[in-house]
Order: sequence, then structure tokens, then C-alpha cells
Amino acid sequence: MPTVLLLGATSDMAVAIARKMAAKGFSIQLAGRNASRLQPLQSDITVRFNVSASVHEFDAVDFNSHNSFFNSLPIKPDITICVFGYMSDNEVARTNWSEAERTISSNFTGAVSILNIVANHYAQQKAGVIVGISSVAGERGRQSNYIYGSAKAGFSAYLSGLRNRLFREGVHVLTVKPGFVYTKMTEDLKLPALLTAQPDQVADAVYQGIINKKNSIYVKWFWRWIMLIIKTIPEFMFKKMKL
Repeated sequence: MPTVLLLGATSDMAVAIARKMAAKGFSIQLAGRNASRLQPLQSDITVRFNVSASVHEFDAVDFNSHNSFFNSLPIKPDITICVFGYMSDNEVARTNWSEAERTISSNFTGAVSILNIVANHYAQQKAGVIVGISSVAGERGRQSNYIYGSAKAGFSAYLSGLRNRLFREGVHVLTVKPGFVYTKMTEDLKLPALLTAQPDQVADAVYQGIINKKNSIYVKWFWRWIMLIIKTIPEFMFKKMKL
């Protein structure tokens, strides 16, 4: 039975993805900073879907622990899905370095640290799938969220380079750009309903992206065209806009 490792498994998107993959018969490894919070999900998956599920301590920003974390997994996963992230208020992050650093470390540095280890293992095995949950915010810097957006831009570029590197090794890399999603992280934001996905929609898109070996996907198709329009606005005009 193939195994899926979820990095950052306490998030709403990760929970939905875990249940989707378990429903399709995958064994599930739930990794997060607070393993005790994952035990109810572990029990639910085991009982509901009759598959193996395990819980593992993982801290995305404790870079020095990432090697030992991956080496300690009793079964190495066939698919690794990087879901963790952190979004701070941009006004806070631009004046408070600890918030900016946390944003960058959680959305970029931590992901690169652990996925380098996973990628090297998959390259040796000549098999494996890596999925990274990035963001449309990384496609162009905007005054409202450029610190978060720049971290996600870096992550998207990293995944693109990883995909290019690992293709000849038989390893597939999928970039997922959800757009707005109703989660605990966004519960205080007023999100446009038409543009906002549910966690289950993200899970469905991730599964289909893996099965169909997509390179980069938007959870809601129209985000591709929205971002195309935003990216084609000339800079002399764009810098005057309040976005």
C-alpha cells in the first residue's frame, strides 16, 4: 500500500488532503509540530478508511532536526505533500522582523530544508512524488502582502527547479496554487465567495494533480486568468494601484 507523508498535518487543507488520500487507499503519515493534536485525526482515518495512519513530530522551522525526522520514519513515503505555511499581517511583518522571519522561514526556508532531503531520497530511489502548496500571492508582489508573497514566489521557483532536476530521475513534482481558501488561517478575512475554495476542493485538486501528473495547478481554474491579467499590467501602472 503506497504511503503519503503530510508535512504540516494540522492545517485544514492537510486534514482534507489526508482524508482524501486515505479514502483512495493510501497509508497516511501525519507530521506536525504538536503530534498530540493529530491523534484524533489518526484515529478517525484508521477507523473510517481502514488504512494505516501514524503520527510524527515535525517542526518546519527546526531545520537541524529535518534529517533525523526523515530518517526516523519507519516507512519512507511514496508521496510527500508540503502543506505547512504561515501568513502574518503584512503591516506587522514589515515593521517586526520576528514576524517577517517567521513568514519567510515557514513558507520558504523550512520547505526547502525538508524537501531537499526528500528529493535526494527519491532521486536515489528513481521514484516518488513531491507536492508543494504554494500560492497565487507569489506571482506578483503587491503592497498588501509582499512579504508572504515573496516567500511563496521563492517556493514556487524552488518547486519549478526541483521538477526540472528530478524529471530524469523518475520523480514528479507538483505545484498547487489554491487561491483563497476558507481555513483557520483566513477566518478573520473577508474573502470573495466566488474566488474562495473549500479545503475539500483543494484535496480533490491535489489528488487529481498527482494522478494526472500535472506540473502546476490552480484549484479554481479562473485564478490562472486572473493572475495572467495581473502579471501583464505594466509596472508603471501597477505601482500606482492599491492591491
